Amino acid sequence: MKLPLSSWWLLALSCSALPAGVAFLVSTPTSSTITTTTQLYSIPDPLDTLTSGLASICRLPHGVTAVETPPTPDGQLDLLPRFAQLWDVENSADCRAVRELLTELDVVVDLVIPAAPNSRVFVDPDYDYALSPGTPVPRLGVEESNGDELILSGADQVVAYLESLKQQQAEMAKATAATNDEEDEDNAKPEVEEALEVAKNVWNKVGNNLATALRLGRGSQVSPAATFTIPVPVRRPPKPLVLYSYEGNQFCRLVREVLTELDIVYELRSAGKESPRRSELAYITGGSSQCPYLLDPNTGSDMAESADIIAYLYKNYARWTPPNELLEWASDIVIPLFRPLFQGLAPLQAGSNKEDKASFEEDIRKAERAIEATIQQHPVVVYTYEWSPFCTEATSVLDRLEIPYHQVSLGKEWIPGLITEEGAQLRAALLETAGQSSLPHIFVGGKSIGGLFSGTPGLIPSLEAGKLDAMVESATEMLEKRKQYQKESPVGGSGGAFE
Repeated sequence: MKLPLSSWWLLALSCSALPAGVAFLVSTPTSSTITTTTQLYSIPDPLDTLTSGLASICRLPHGVTAVETPPTPDGQLDLLPRFAQLWDVENSADCRAVRELLTELDVVVDLVIPAAPNSRVFVDPDYDYALSPGTPVPRLGVEESNGDELILSGADQVVAYLESLKQQQAEMAKATAATNDEEDEDNAKPEVEEALEVAKNVWNKVGNNLATALRLGRGSQVSPAATFTIPVPVRRPPKPLVLYSYEGNQFCRLVREVLTELDIVYELRSAGKESPRRSELAYITGGSSQCPYLLDPNTGSDMAESADIIAYLYKNYARWTPPNELLEWASDIVIPLFRPLFQGLAPLQAGSNKEDKASFEEDIRKAERAIEATIQQHPVVVYTYEWSPFCTEATSVLDRLEIPYHQVSLGKEWIPGLITEEGAQLRAALLETAGQSSLPHIFVGGKSIGGLFSGTPGLIPSLEAGKLDAMVESATEMLEKRKQYQKESPVGGSGGAFE
């Protein structure tokens, strides 16, 4: 999920976040913690857009402009073959070199098949596009104009083949040009040309690797929300999606990364600058030739904005939209260091230091009874803070899963002045009854499952294990049975944890 900029400083103040003095640790992770400039698997944020743009700059002028396509003489076969299949990993330097040439050749690839190491290509032997472990990627299948079928495997083979096609196009364009080639003869000295060629080759390798580093963590693995091995099957599009894209566009890259991460096969229609396919795209959209542009023949949907496309892909072809990776890092690495502080503050904020201890104890018992009553009345209950990015993320995950829940807010945040008196008492009671004072605190079927990333086992771990749906379904059924029993036997007991 993309967090609003105003929420980032709250990362240091949320219940499961940090004291203000530790905010620096969150905003400037060291090499021993986060080592990427991206948010793994989540909806891309402004940082992703920036680093994707820098990656495009590193590759200029490659993958931006379609080369001039010479006219085909009458009676001759088309110069370019049919590009049937491309096994591809988005954030692979080798695959990037291939896609750049495809943009420049201005071709359509019938099927781009994501081939990350944990994709169906390598883990599902029954998959239509399965490959043997160790098969080199990129891998290109073409049908030449004379009917011959060709499979090229590995970057060296594929790039050499595409470069030869590009050279043929350039020679034909030169031969049919109306200008006098002799007048445009390059008079540069051979040694200068050689030095320029060496510099060009060095920058080509450095820039390609730098582009990969800038997008480290994106477009190289299938997201946990879409892996083949999760217990609950992921919905897959029966027909390939259609993507108008070109390699050098930073927003197209963001979409292609998610297609790799969700293991979605698609048709690639190259639409770089100077491409005649831009006119085709303008006709479809009613005037705009903006890339990326996605068409989904399975739903009849089409859209242009990368953020809209990515949200659509997660909603329709993933089990859930993964939360922001920075939150998970804070939850795993930093928060445990301060858990004793939070647990010590919870009873103090609730009034444990007051002279009237009996009154404090009664307030906590009252809060415990309120919690018990609430979690027995609803299948799913989420205790939250209004300003906490962790809490916002948790409720957003449930919203996107269309799981009904009852939300109880304890205030704006956990710090004095932002948490209500009743909220402080509920927080202390949650610590006593369930052993967790941090929020969000999620209950399913009257039992605590913890917070967003941690607990027993936590919201995201429950999803990754494929258990959440069954837990919610069971809790809903038990609640309905209990309500029916109470309706028929008003004197009957309330039961505990929906038993």
